[in-house]
Amino acid sequence: MRLILPLLVGLIGDVDVADDAALRRAIETAKAGTTIRIAPGEYKGGVFARDLVGQPDAPIVIRGADPKHPPVFRGMAFAIHLSRVAHLELRDLVVERATDNGINIDDGGDMEAPSHHVVLSGLRVRDVGPDGNHDGIKLSGLADFRVENCTVERWGLGGSAIDMVGCRDGEIVGCSFRHGDRAGANAVQIKGGSRNVAVRRCRFEHAGERAVNLGGSTGTAFFRPRPEGFEAKDLLVEDCTFVGSAAAVAFVGVDGATVRRNVVYRPRYWGFRILQENRTPGFVASRNGRVEGNLIVFRTDEMKTAVNVGSGTAPQTFAFAGNAWYALDTPDRSRPTLPVAEAGGVYGVEPHFSNAEAGDLRLDPKFPDPRPKP
Repeated sequence: MRLILPLLVGLIGDVDVADDAALRRAIETAKAGTTIRIAPGEYKGGVFARDLVGQPDAPIVIRGADPKHPPVFRGMAFAIHLSRVAHLELRDLVVERATDNGINIDDGGDMEAPSHHVVLSGLRVRDVGPDGNHDGIKLSGLADFRVENCTVERWGLGGSAIDMVGCRDGEIVGCSFRHGDRAGANAVQIKGGSRNVAVRRCRFEHAGERAVNLGGSTGTAFFRPRPEGFEAKDLLVEDCTFVGSAAAVAFVGVDGATVRRNVVYRPRYWGFRILQENRTPGFVASRNGRVEGNLIVFRTDEMKTAVNVGSGTAPQTFAFAGNAWYALDTPDRSRPTLPVAEAGGVYGVEPHFSNAEAGDLRLDPKFPDPRPKP
């Protein structure tokens, strides 16, 4: 009997749905351990739920029944909005043509009680907005989270693929972003008091003006849990690939961030930016950034300067080490002008990609990596 009972509980927790009404009923009644499996097909956006709380060993899971043929949530201001949730997973869903944000997950306005232990996996979000500050995925007040193997394409012209406000202890892993190099947009933005967030093994393909915005400009009332003198702190971007964009990474009112082991290919204006947008008294100048072990390949007739430094920042606190720089059009002009001296940089050594013209920026194993070994 003791062996049979857990099996019965698992079966009872699985719910199969195939239409909008059944989906909404299943979400309204979901408990810890419930898995809602959504059949392939088209579903109406505007799904809202609050207080979906699973347990560490029994999360609430909302997923496509067939990952190869995921359900499509189309239209409405948003596709899915979840508030005050914990131990919850969204998997294998498609969201398209939302007019505001594609997916929202937030803390319900309780700045001291973040939603937590949330997993977003295998999501495809596209064609959000298009005008204005509209995000593919909006996360506000979220802790202990993971966004993995998601693809976001074409979000609002002034928005982000993934916008984080007051998020902490999370990571974005193995995701892809495509948009176009238009002014105002970025792929990943981490601001509003966010801290300890990592972006790993992602691909940014013409992913907005600033592909990754480490920090930003947030109204004081929206910081979570409260303003502490920085837009973001202790961030990491590593092992990612950047193609195009005006700048690959911007440090904006950030207090400590590391950008390492990335490939940056043909940025349109700058490799990196150091900026200060939030001028609230008591906030630190953008500081303590580390740029190390990256491969930056550029054209001198495209990239204006390697690092754009704005006013009100502390560029002298940044460190550059072990990066390899290569100018495709004039290799003898590969050495960049940086705000501080670089330690162990490599300049003018040609990298050999598998097929750069086709977008394959993996290094050919027959040739050595031009970056110095750590």
